[in-house]
Amino acid sequence: MDDPFIADVLAIAAHRDDVEQTCGGTLLRMGARGLRTAILDLTRGEAGTRGTAEEREAEATQAAKLLGVGWREALDLTDGAIVNTLENRIKIVRVLRTLRPRVVILPYWQARHPDHAMVATLGYEASFLAGLTKLDSPLWVGLSDLAPYRPYKIIYASLYADVRPGFVVDITPYIEQRHAALMAYKSQYANQKTGSGLFVPEEEIRERTFAEARHYGQLAGVKYGEPFVQKEVGLVDDLTMIPVQSI
Repeated sequence: MDDPFIADVLAIAAHRDDVEQTCGGTLLRMGARGLRTAILDLTRGEAGTRGTAEEREAEATQAAKLLGVGWREALDLTDGAIVNTLENRIKIVRVLRTLRPRVVILPYWQARHPDHAMVATLGYEASFLAGLTKLDSPLWVGLSDLAPYRPYKIIYASLYADVRPGFVVDITPYIEQRHAALMAYKSQYANQKTGSGLFVPEEEIRERTFAEARHYGQLAGVKYGEPFVQKEVGLVDDLTMIPVQSI
């Protein structure tokens, strides 16, 4: 039997294509450093204005190849109505205990789409729960074969949040591949009558996404970047090695 896949970095998102928009370049950069990356989508996209769950599954598989991730799966949480229940937390716990990531990337905790904000809370609480050794619940049955495990670091992708990022990842060498992964979702981003008043026209997507990445890159002194927030205070060992020039 093959050894189970173990991830260094796991991105958890509400919908297929969320990761491609907010931290796809970061996953590409981590992969280039030899780290093992993975994606967990919590829904299958059945409530989306465009496309079907089956179409989005095929597109997500193609996007994962373009992002170089070693593992990608989707849970069965209700699209458009994700709720923070013990049952849903334990579904994520199973993944965390199986993949054992050191870093988990979650969406920022305030968002226009309720699913995104809910995943920030759900993912955090599941990460805590995954480290407990004893839980008195019938839902916990079946996890005894997976050792308790808690990620070391949780960060939040803040691309669409109106907040100042805590740090930015330089994605300049990977901006084209990141864009290709996003555009793998033809059911979502190809021009079509359905949802035409809600979605950005296909010919404008590249300009908009590159402009956003350019903005955050400039904040950090690079060409293209993806922004993140962490809740805890950072630690500096050497003042002379802090990146980003002050003046």
